[in-house]
Amino acid sequence: MIDFFRLGGVALLLGVGMLYSVRAGKLTLAAAATGGGLGLLIYLGSGFVGLALLALFFGLGTAASSWRVADKRRLGLAEENRGRRTAGQVVANAGVAGLLGLLAWQLLPLAPLARLMLAGSFAAATADTLASELGNVYGRRYYNILTLKPDVRGRNGVVSIEGTALGLAGTAVIAAVYCLGLGWGPSFGWLLVAGTAGNLADSVLGATLERRGYLSNNAVNFLNTLTGALVAGGLMRWLG
Repeated sequence: MIDFFRLGGVALLLGVGMLYSVRAGKLTLAAAATGGGLGLLIYLGSGFVGLALLALFFGLGTAASSWRVADKRRLGLAEENRGRRTAGQVVANAGVAGLLGLLAWQLLPLAPLARLMLAGSFAAATADTLASELGNVYGRRYYNILTLKPDVRGRNGVVSIEGTALGLAGTAVIAAVYCLGLGWGPSFGWLLVAGTAGNLADSVLGATLERRGYLSNNAVNFLNTLTGALVAGGLMRWLG
């Protein structure tokens, strides 16, 4: 049963976060409303652990986007709209998690699997964000993910060793928070694999379909999180 008193507290907490995000220029009004709705679904399916993962992804992503932003602007690598995310970007990064929260809430026998998949989606989203935002700052050499030949920093499908390592570190943080909330075990390793798989899938899609104009960046990000979720779920089903 739903604890409506606690649910009201969560709604208030989400409302405060939405207001701050709009006032601070981090989200558009539509993006904040979308994020609040997805956050509520995430909470209903995975409790405060899911909300912590959402907040952690948003916080790490925002910090990474803002880090040395002057240098990124000088190089033409800064996010558009001064980093203020739109509703489409929110769905691209947290839509899969919201759907999995709904699944965990409505189908209790599938809840443990759906919660791990939810964490896998955030692991992939975090890995991709940190790998691109911080990799563009700290990378030394940049390679095309498909050919492994040198390529232009910031182009779709271009990776660096430093960026990939930073993405893995972000995944490890997500995995650690998940395990702190729901118990340590093999799920930590599964989430590391899931986050990395999603990050690599994002790069491959960027080097192929996004460069050719067949997919938008939001679509690629959505598929990145979906990959992370499916890999985490597959590992749990096969190895759990």
